[in-house]
Amino acid sequence: MDEIHITGLEVYAHHGVFPEETRLGQKFVVDARLALSLREAGQIDDLTKSVNYGEVSHFITAFLTEHTYQLIEAAAEQLARALLLKYELAETVTLTLHKPEAPIGLPIADVAVRITRGWHEAYIAFGSNMGDRRAYIEQGIRELGEQQDCRVLAISDYIETEPYGGVEQDDFLNGCLKLQTLLTPQELLERLHEIEAHAGRTRDVHWGPRTLDLDILLYDDLVYASEHLTIPHIDMQNRMFVLEPLAQIAPYVYHPVLHRSVRELKEALER
Repeated sequence: MDEIHITGLEVYAHHGVFPEETRLGQKFVVDARLALSLREAGQIDDLTKSVNYGEVSHFITAFLTEHTYQLIEAAAEQLARALLLKYELAETVTLTLHKPEAPIGLPIADVAVRITRGWHEAYIAFGSNMGDRRAYIEQGIRELGEQQDCRVLAISDYIETEPYGGVEQDDFLNGCLKLQTLLTPQELLERLHEIEAHAGRTRDVHWGPRTLDLDILLYDDLVYASEHLTIPHIDMQNRMFVLEPLAQIAPYVYHPVLHRSVRELKEALER
C-alpha cells in the first residue's frame, strides 16, 4: 500500500495528567503515515485522487489544539479516528505522538505512543420473522449506516426462508450486507446488539423468533473466538439463507478457515 508521510509536525497543545500541563500547555510532535492508493493520482496528476498533506497537517494541528486529553494515548486514538473519518481515501493511519517535554523528573529525550488504525471489511447477516419484518430490517440497516464508525457498502436482496434450528415459528426474511467499520469485532458486536435491542429483540428462546437478528459472518480475514463471538461465523457454511444472499454481494470472498470462496461454499451446500 502506498503512503503519505508527515514527520516532525510541532504542535503546542494542552494534554496531560497534571493540571499545569492542561493549563500552560507544552510542545508535542506528530509523525503521521496515511496508507492509500496513489496510483491514480500519479497517473493523471490530480490532487483530488490523493490526500493534501498540507491540509492534513493543518487538520492535525487544529484537532490537537482544540481538544484536551489527559493521556497522549487518548489524543492519538481520537486523532486517528478523526483523520479516517475526514479523509475517505485513507485506509489506515499510523500516528506517533511525541511528548518531548514530559514532566517525569528524569533526563529523557522523548516519550511517545504509536498506534495504527484503519477501516475493516465485515459482512453481516440480517433477518426477521416477527411483525413487519421488512420494516425491522430496514430500520436496523439504516441505524447501522448512521453510525459514524460504519459505512454500509452493499445490501443483498431479501429472501424468504424457513426457520433454522428446529423451533416452530414463522418464516424469516433474510439477507446480508457489506460493511466498512472502524470498530473492533467486540465493539461491532456490542453495536449490533444495541441496534437489535432498539428493535425490541429479546433472547428468550435459542434459535427462536426475533424482530431483528444481526450476526457477524466475516471480519477481514480474521480468525477469532471468545465466549460470545466466533469469527468466521461458526455455522455459516451450513446455512443457505446466509450463503445465498452473501453470494450476491461477495461471491469471491474467502472463508479464512475453510479456504473456499462464498460461491464455492454455496455450491457445495446445494449438492
